[in-house]
Amino acid sequence: MTLTAKPPRPKRCRACRETFAPAKSLQIACSPKCALDLVAKKREAERKSIQQRERKELRVRKEKLKSRADHLREAQSVINRYVRLRDAHLGCVSCDKAPEWQGQWHASHFRSVGAAPHLRFNLLNIHKACSVCNNHLSGNLMNYRPALVLRIGEERVEWLESNHARAGFDIEYLKRLKRVFAKKCRRLEVRLQCSAA
Repeated sequence: MTLTAKPPRPKRCRACRETFAPAKSLQIACSPKCALDLVAKKREAERKSIQQRERKELRVRKEKLKSRADHLREAQSVINRYVRLRDAHLGCVSCDKAPEWQGQWHASHFRSVGAAPHLRFNLLNIHKACSVCNNHLSGNLMNYRPALVLRIGEERVEWLESNHARAGFDIEYLKRLKRVFAKKCRRLEVRLQCSAA
C-alpha cells in the first residue's frame, strides 16, 4: 500500500485576497508579486512601529524636562479653554458684548493670578471676557463685580474676595488637572457641536 500526500487545500492570498491553490503548505501568497507586496507592507508596518516608539520616547523625555512653570502654563491654558467653552452662550462678564461678538474671547480672572495664585484654577474666579476688557482695561473690575454677583451670587463673590489661603500646586496635581479638564473640554465641544447642528 502506498501513501500519497494530499494536495494542500485552496487558500486566500494575504495580499490580493484571491483564492489560489498553493504549491506548498506554508505558502501565503499566490504569486511572487503578492509575496513582495506582503514583504513591503511588513517593512512599512515595522518602520511605523519604530517611529511611533521613538515619538513616544521623545514625548516622555520632553515631559521629564518640563518645569513646574511649564506645567502651570499648560494647566492654565486648558482651564481657560474650558471656561470659554462653558461660557460660550454668555457674553463678556465685564461689558455688554454679546456672545456673537467676532473679536477674541479670553478667560478673565476676577482676582488676578498675581494677587490670588491659590484661586488661579477656581472656576468661580474665572469667566469669559472680551479681549478689550481683559487686556486693555485690566479685567474692567468696576463692571466685572456686579455682573459676577448676578452670575454666581453675592455670597460666593464675597468668599472670593476674602479668600487669602495659601496653596501650592505640585506637578502631579497640575498634570491631573490638565488631563481632567482636557477631557471635559472634549465633552463640551461635542455637546456644543450637537446643539449647533
